[in-house]
Amino acid sequence: MKAFLKNYRQSPRKVRLVAELIKSKRVADALLILDNLPKRASSPINGLLASAIANAKVAGIDINNLFVENVTVNKGIVMKRSMPRARGSASRINKRTSHIMLSLVEKAPTSKSESRPESVGSKKPDSKLKTKKSTKTKVVETKA
Repeated sequence: MKAFLKNYRQSPRKVRLVAELIKSKRVADALLILDNLPKRASSPINGLLASAIANAKVAGIDINNLFVENVTVNKGIVMKRSMPRARGSASRINKRTSHIMLSLVEKAPTSKSESRPESVGSKKPDSKLKTKKSTKTKVVETKA
């Protein structure tokens, strides 16, 4: 499921800091992160995530299996303003906006039996490491 937020009045650079934190996280974990984050962009992204969850409910997807697949923050329109400076000149102020796209994906929960062969296979390199470590000995000389 997808949700869009267009022309959000904050620079994309600042919004990306928040967006990167929730990529490839469970929806429940992402909501928890956004609730406790002291950034201004966390509130609109939280609303955007809630909108994507509502879209998934309407489509009949189980919310417990939802993950944040991707959060894309693109540059929106730039409002150009000017500030008066010395000697009658002016400097430009760019008021940047962001377009945020959030997509969710449903992943089936993995069972423990599927992860078992991986753990058995990972024990072999450990045994090799132990033999390598045991061959190295450190000689310590003491004065008598």
